Amino acid sequence: MLDTADIEIIEALQEDGRMAFSEIARRLGVSPGMVRQRYQRLVENRVLHIAAITNPFLMGHPTVAVVGIHADFGRIEEVAAQIAALPEVTWLVVVAGRFDLVAEVNCHDQDHLLDFLSRGLNGVEGVRDTETFPQLRVLKDVYYC
Repeated sequence: MLDTADIEIIEALQEDGRMAFSEIARRLGVSPGMVRQRYQRLVENRVLHIAAITNPFLMGHPTVAVVGIHADFGRIEEVAAQIAALPEVTWLVVVAGRFDLVAEVNCHDQDHLLDFLSRGLNGVEGVRDTETFPQLRVLKDVYYC
């Protein structure tokens, strides 16, 4: 269970993942050692993972889409593992509702997206059909714990 200090440490790191423990400690009014200890516990318990988040539009992938996927639900784990292995897939979740899976994919251009959909994704046995939602502009991109 996370307490207020854990949440405040996470919020500080969401603001700047490279923020020094001493700066976080100053903001929270605690010792840097306490922040370091809490940070290590959060990482060890897989609550927190520091990673570089890039803007795909600026990284040479101007064609980004969200794809809703209908799959053979009895084989969902197998189908999901095959989809997750596709290099264009950057995010994949099992969902309830209209689709069984939702993926975000990054492609170099429209031709690459077409190839991914026709040969990559629809080549996965167990994918029944898909619906693609090209992203036109990112309006908010925040990551929470």
